[in-house]
Amino acid sequence: MSIEVIRPGINTTFQDRGRSNLYHLGIPFSGAMDTRNLLITNKLVGNDKNDAVIEFALQGPKFKVKQNNINCVVTGNVSFTFKKNSKIYNGECYKTFDLNNNDEIDIISTNNSMYGYFSISGGFKIEKKWNSYSTHLRSKVGPNKGDKIVENDILQLNKNVKPIIKKSIDYSNSKIEFIRVIKGTNFDYFSKESQKSFFESQYQVTNLTDRMGMRLDGNKLNNIKSENIKSEGLIKGVIQVPPDGKPIIMLSDHGTIGGYPKIGVIVSADYDKIVQLPPMSKIKFKMIDVKSAEKLFKLYSMETKNILDQI
Repeated sequence: MSIEVIRPGINTTFQDRGRSNLYHLGIPFSGAMDTRNLLITNKLVGNDKNDAVIEFALQGPKFKVKQNNINCVVTGNVSFTFKKNSKIYNGECYKTFDLNNNDEIDIISTNNSMYGYFSISGGFKIEKKWNSYSTHLRSKVGPNKGDKIVENDILQLNKNVKPIIKKSIDYSNSKIEFIRVIKGTNFDYFSKESQKSFFESQYQVTNLTDRMGMRLDGNKLNNIKSENIKSEGLIKGVIQVPPDGKPIIMLSDHGTIGGYPKIGVIVSADYDKIVQLPPMSKIKFKMIDVKSAEKLFKLYSMETKNILDQI
């Protein structure tokens, strides 16, 4: 029971909800960039919420199926086709479809977004590393020897003991007008003019963006206290400002410590949204307080539950 990798795509890896309690070993949380899409993917194919999915960025993978009766799904804003009985069909995201031996699925690309997800009923036959299926490329931690999925890989599948049930949901990634942040621990390191500029000006996502971080281009932020500080712990969503004054947003594979001043932290409720922004996207930030951020996360969690309950 397996699928063969004909084309790996860009940065295609196994991911789940991430690994915790390992920062002291220098191992970050990792996990799917877009948690809500991960949960939807697993629910659509009847898998556990903690099961692994395949995550891809921009260009997706192409697979050939090596068994009958595989129930599949693709999520995100993604264009894909599948070949079934030698006929090619246009795929529909968030809607399961079944494939048989020698059928193919060609995940062409994401559309105006960064990440998409693929999984099958029963899941992938892979081992947990440090209590997670997530891949962290820089430390080579995770399934597949901690590496990307590559051409000619044979991905083993678990036997699906559940009956195949066709499922779908009407869902799309949220559009955003601004990204909400709370003040960072070093907010007062920056001049009043830079503090004001950070929230009033527009930033652009650069090509220097991956699972570790997102570099932004825009008005330079003036640090009036210290460009380097004693290294301290980081979390995903922290916005660091290096000496060039251009912000860097720490993403899921971020380093566990950092020595650049932190002007802000993206609220958890907006994290799924910002990771989906491709290069050249425009961003504006809005400052809120911690209590408001907590309310937003409760709302995000409730919305996610309501979406999953519809499946």
